[in-house]
Amino acid sequence: MNVRADAPGQDVSPLMSERRVSIIGAMLVALGPVSMALFTPALPQIVQAFGTTEAAVKMTISLYFAGFAFAQLFCGPLSDGLGRKPVTFAFIGIYVVASLIALMSPNIEILIAARFLQGFGAAVGVAVSRAVVRDLFTHESSARIMNLIGIILAIGPAFAPTLGGLTMQLAGWHAIFVLMLVAGTIIALVVHFCMRETVERDVSRISPRALVHSYGLLLGNAYFMLSSLVIAGAVGALYTQATVLPFILMSRVGLTPAEFGFGMLAQSGMYFIGAVAARILMRSLGAYKLVPIGLVAIGTGSALLIFSLSLFEPSFIGVMGPVGIYAFGIAFVMPAMMTAGLAPFPRIAGSASSLTGFLQMGTGLAGGSIAALIGDPVLAMLLIIPTLGTAAIVSWLIWNRLPEPTLATALRPSPPGPV
Repeated sequence: MNVRADAPGQDVSPLMSERRVSIIGAMLVALGPVSMALFTPALPQIVQAFGTTEAAVKMTISLYFAGFAFAQLFCGPLSDGLGRKPVTFAFIGIYVVASLIALMSPNIEILIAARFLQGFGAAVGVAVSRAVVRDLFTHESSARIMNLIGIILAIGPAFAPTLGGLTMQLAGWHAIFVLMLVAGTIIALVVHFCMRETVERDVSRISPRALVHSYGLLLGNAYFMLSSLVIAGAVGALYTQATVLPFILMSRVGLTPAEFGFGMLAQSGMYFIGAVAARILMRSLGAYKLVPIGLVAIGTGSALLIFSLSLFEPSFIGVMGPVGIYAFGIAFVMPAMMTAGLAPFPRIAGSASSLTGFLQMGTGLAGGSIAALIGDPVLAMLLIIPTLGTAAIVSWLIWNRLPEPTLATALRPSPPGPV
């Protein structure tokens, strides 16, 4: 039996240390955003390469989101019943195969299908990494790990557009999928050799009746749903931006793919700075007191975006300045809200993590789809991003008035464990 470190009445070390869980978790979580960020500099060139339209190429992003969101509903519950490690390994295998198909795509239709499968496979990272954290840690310990995952996570997407842009200029857009293939293979090896199983196999948890009960319990729990909607509003905006920023910054502002890649550091760099600042402040204030600070930054970024895009022609500073402030705020919001949502559900942590991820990615998918329907990427950015920021703020204001479930506070922080 896998013994949890924070189980009441037990004084044992966790199966994996905070550091190991943070590093493995960050690699798994980063796979999805990095795969998206690596690809974005190539979007305009793929339009020319396949002789297709911008709308068709945008589908490579939208269908990636769709695969990611759809798979969230399965990989988390499967990991509750079959184990975190085998499910993770299987889904990463899907990602690797999809990367190979994308590399060899002869037309835009095959590429779109491959991107859907990539998103489907990469989805396991979000669901399982957060579930593993909940298996072993809770409350401030969990928030610290979520924060450290955020810090490490910021590094990958921060440099991925730059790496993607440079790779494309040096070796063409096909080489970007070689990088993804290598990344997926490395992560599969890490899962096999370094990740330990944290739940007992119990197939009764994945029976149709059990799944319906689990999701019904989660959907009917206001504490869970509101904390998840805070995350969905905040992070969904980032995923929506991935659909429109390449066309704003390259087609309208005039950046080259390499310049676009470097320019995206304004977003990921500010998230990284926010995550580091949150880690320092967490020691004195605690994770939950940082949330309103982050939401103020999200609100400020939203307001500045409306002001800039309404009154002026798009410019790098006018777009990425507000985006950076928004991203800074997300880093303050995520650790506490993710911990809060999962804390009351230790037996169905995979399902809870999956539903949160589904809402998060589904929001990004909806935002990207609406942006495609609007057509004008500047107008889409102006309308959608502030709306999502407002949704996050309103959800937190309601959530903050709810009583905290017993299981969210009853479990003491985990003691230091092995490396």
